[in-house]
Amino acid sequence: MTTEVAQLLAMAFAIGFGALGPGLGIGLLASKAMEAVGRNPDSANKIQPLMILAIVFTESIAIYALV
Repeated sequence: MTTEVAQLLAMAFAIGFGALGPGLGIGLLASKAMEAVGRNPDSANKIQPLMILAIVFTESIAIYALV
């Protein structure tokens, strides 16, 4: 019973720490993108696709942690 609990706890920590980095990264990405659009609203059409692409790459790191 204790080894099963230890395995579940290890899995929980792995996904928790694995999601921490991408979560912070996505937050920083969105923050800077919104700041850039706020400063120059005409550039929104150029910034949005780049932001979405960067979020996709960052989110793939979280998927690796989940697997």
